[in-house]
Amino acid sequence: MPRRRIYLTNAERQRAYRRRKQGHKRRKVYFRSESVEWETPRELFEELDREFHFTLDMAATAENAKCERFFTREQDGLAQEWRGVCWMNPPYGPQLYAWIQKAYESSLTGATVVCLIPARVDTRWWHDYVKPFAEVRFIRGRLRFGGSENSAPFASVVVVFRPPIRATATLRQSCQDDYCESILRLLSEH
Repeated sequence: MPRRRIYLTNAERQRAYRRRKQGHKRRKVYFRSESVEWETPRELFEELDREFHFTLDMAATAENAKCERFFTREQDGLAQEWRGVCWMNPPYGPQLYAWIQKAYESSLTGATVVCLIPARVDTRWWHDYVKPFAEVRFIRGRLRFGGSENSAPFASVVVVFRPPIRATATLRQSCQDDYCESILRLLSEH
């Protein structure tokens, strides 16, 4: 049995489509922010700082810097060399991929980079860098970022990029038999 025709003419169908399409433009956006910068919650930073002892804040302003040494937007943290134990709460906009890539690459040269980022597990940067190379710590609930009245409209995660040398050195300290030594040799070849 053929489907019943709702519109008598193509012109009528097109007018109805345009009316529906205009209705979509008027919908409110609930998960939107005027800024891509979110100030780190003090309690979260202090808890992580007790564990990592940060020396450098990668993306800060003079007002919200969490470390004595920090890079501002004008200094462009992406253009700087990252050393030591770095804290990174980057801008959450389209440039997030570049920040995550820089964190991973800096870990390869010896930096430990701890990142507070949105838990966007469906993104390219997550699958290219976070999933295969980082330690991931999901945060229960939604964070309330500094200066905000409400909690964030997204889940957050702490991601840790560690230098490969540190992991090997830790294994070497706890490893005493031939089996462990063979694993260490394999790790050093990669």
